[in-house]
Amino acid sequence: MKSSNQGDKPANKAMGLNIGAIILAAGEGVRMGSIPKALIQMEGIPLIEHMLRALSEAAVAEILVVTGYYHAFIEPVLKDHPVRIVRNPNPALGQPSSVRLGLEAINQDLDGVIMLLCDQPLINAADIAQLIEAFMNRGSGEIILPMVDGKRGNPVLIGRNALKQILASGPEMVCRNFMDQHPEMVSLLETSNAHFLGDVDSIADLQKFRQELGMVLTLPNLPN
Repeated sequence: MKSSNQGDKPANKAMGLNIGAIILAAGEGVRMGSIPKALIQMEGIPLIEHMLRALSEAAVAEILVVTGYYHAFIEPVLKDHPVRIVRNPNPALGQPSSVRLGLEAINQDLDGVIMLLCDQPLINAADIAQLIEAFMNRGSGEIILPMVDGKRGNPVLIGRNALKQILASGPEMVCRNFMDQHPEMVSLLETSNAHFLGDVDSIADLQKFRQELGMVLTLPNLPN
């Protein structure tokens, strides 16, 4: 893992587009020892708050957070932020169910929606701006998918037309299978920005961030 200098660039603003964001924070975090990854601490601040700051600095118009397993711990952290919360009543159905809930709840008049994982510590306002700029400058397609050295990254940006098609394709349709079925709708953001690949799924990932980037990520202290 290598940090990209993309993170050193000042963030552009929303560039005249009305962009929203959905943060997925409903998972059980089994590989991390069954803890809410959104609340992993970086510099004493939960990852989800770092992500909210990045979105705010990039002038994202609307933010929606999908909670689930650890809603009782995560939702109080969000109370002082201008976000909407959608709670997945059955998070055991997996991430696709949370994606679908978020897509159905977000404002359908937005120009585009950024779909974010809650466990990417490196994502910052400049990275969000890079996605928005790629969306503005795309030659074709309605979904911006970061590709870093041939690997699919996150987050992705879904344009309004693609969002409407996903929602009209039935309750089982979400971003990943839509992209697989409609490659003509996908515009690749070919980049060396490693921020789009860095996530924390396990304790080993926390150690990797410390060893390779000098970033200290610590597990949250949850009340009993």
